[in-house]
Amino acid sequence: MQRIYEPENLMEGELLQGMLASEGIEAHLVGRDLLGGVGELPVFGLLALAVDNDQAHCARELIAAYNEALPMSGDEPDSFPDVLVC
Repeated sequence: MQRIYEPENLMEGELLQGMLASEGIEAHLVGRDLLGGVGELPVFGLLALAVDNDQAHCARELIAAYNEALPMSGDEPDSFPDVLVC
């Protein structure tokens, strides 16, 4: 197993774990259970995605492509109901 990526938070880690699973790569979110001790543990470096050695290169490429992706223009709504615009 290789640690291939350190997500910023649990949500990003689970999102990327699901994306990798959809591509047939089984990823483990290391450190998920340590988040309850954030007050006692250092905040950085707790979470990591780990995959089998033979899938590490492909998983890194998929995560890099995800991080480089830009949102599609035209998907923004014309107004944001219930949002105060200052």
